[in-house]
Amino acid sequence: MIALARKTLAYEWRRFVPSVFAVGFAGVLLVMQAALVLGIFSTAAIYVSASSADLWVGYPGTQSVNFGRTISPDVEMRLRMEPEIGAVEPYVWVDGDWRARSASAEAVGGVSIYLSGISTADGAMMFDRVLAPWQRQLLREPGAVIVDRADLPTLASAEGGAAWINNHPVRIVAAVDGLRGLGGVNVISSLSSAREISEQPASRGSTYLLARVRKGSDVKAVQQRLQQAGSSFGPHEVWTAAAFARRSQLYWMFDTGAGAGVLFMAIVVCLVGAVVTSQSLKSVVAGSAREYAVLNALGVSRAALGRVVVEQACWIGGMGLLLAMVASTALLSLARVYRVPVALNGTAMLACAALVAVLALLSGIGAMRGLLRADPATLLR
Repeated sequence: MIALARKTLAYEWRRFVPSVFAVGFAGVLLVMQAALVLGIFSTAAIYVSASSADLWVGYPGTQSVNFGRTISPDVEMRLRMEPEIGAVEPYVWVDGDWRARSASAEAVGGVSIYLSGISTADGAMMFDRVLAPWQRQLLREPGAVIVDRADLPTLASAEGGAAWINNHPVRIVAAVDGLRGLGGVNVISSLSSAREISEQPASRGSTYLLARVRKGSDVKAVQQRLQQAGSSFGPHEVWTAAAFARRSQLYWMFDTGAGAGVLFMAIVVCLVGAVVTSQSLKSVVAGSAREYAVLNALGVSRAALGRVVVEQACWIGGMGLLLAMVASTALLSLARVYRVPVALNGTAMLACAALVAVLALLSGIGAMRGLLRADPATLLR
């Protein structure tokens, strides 16, 4: 009977093509939704993932990077006292109002931005996975800023253009890819420019401190030792980079309305995929009902016919998965060309493949149960 399932698929392939496309469509829906969810929420931690720091230090209880509060400059002294810390640098976060400069040199529009004040020293950690060394050097110019290329239309500006942030003049010295974040437009400047714009002197401290441990040191052990040191140098909390990135992503995913909406859409997509796959496979079985009834009348047991249906569902699921893989690869490549935030890891891919396989199998089992319950005389009409 196993050979019968394959021969039926080969002989009546036209009947099964719609089911293969239905499974493939469900797979594409799942993969693209997973890629969008991961891509959108990964941008919430772009500040961490685009930097090479091992440890982040900020105000206790900070839920996400964009909710940082100023910590005492004494905390930086405490980090530099740690023998296993190789480098420390401050990071200043400023909520700003961007106003572009028109042809008549007047301020037009208004866009809320997140201004990141970073170190311009060679080998600095903040955004070193996004900025080239020569771009970081450009920030040493007073009022120089760097933005994401995709945000230029939003800012109504161009590379080399001038604008104001909180009524302080700035100039876009470079535009790069990979700076887009969740919740606002990211702008990068030097520490001195950010402090001038925020009108906060260096003596007030910084929003975060980034640290790199020495080669061969255990990052987790250093983090725990610093955390256990207490707050004698001022209130602060120490996170590993991975923990702080995950903290920001989970906040946006589960504690905000944006996350709830995206996750709800993911559930809807799963349901749509399940219904499409189930109905397609059931229609294939219904179209072959007379053939199954004849086989049953000739002595083939219903259990054997059920196994044929389940195997057909598995073959359809496998071919649908291959189709989904090809289509998803093409769509993800297209999304990256247009700078749509998508991301996909091995775990998500395996989860999508397993879900599609389960949907196909359950649909086959459902069709089999309908076949086993049917009256052969009724099927022959």
